[in-house]
Amino acid sequence: MNMDELMKAAQEAAANIQNQMAGAQANLDKIEVEGAAGGGLVTIRATAKGRILGVAIDDSLIVPSEKQMLEDLIAAAINDARAKADAAGNEEMSKMSAGLPLPPGFKMPF
Repeated sequence: MNMDELMKAAQEAAANIQNQMAGAQANLDKIEVEGAAGGGLVTIRATAKGRILGVAIDDSLIVPSEKQMLEDLIAAAINDARAKADAAGNEEMSKMSAGLPLPPGFKMPF
């Protein structure tokens, strides 16, 4: 192979990787995770991309005097969902990059 052929092959490989990355990113919005707090009294549904789909609050928590606790549980459930979304996203992206000839320690920009 001459240099022009190598450059063309490298450009095609880069375009292929970019297309695979775009597809993997689109799939992240289809993967759902659920974060919970307070033993499941507050749950947050989110995509692996981090988009919040829904919030569920047990009726027993809707007490005006317990407002601060409810707010804390909501924040904790969102953080739990975010952590699970990150883990699901990393897992999905590592599946996509598993077959790529990347140098050891190289991290794909997600």
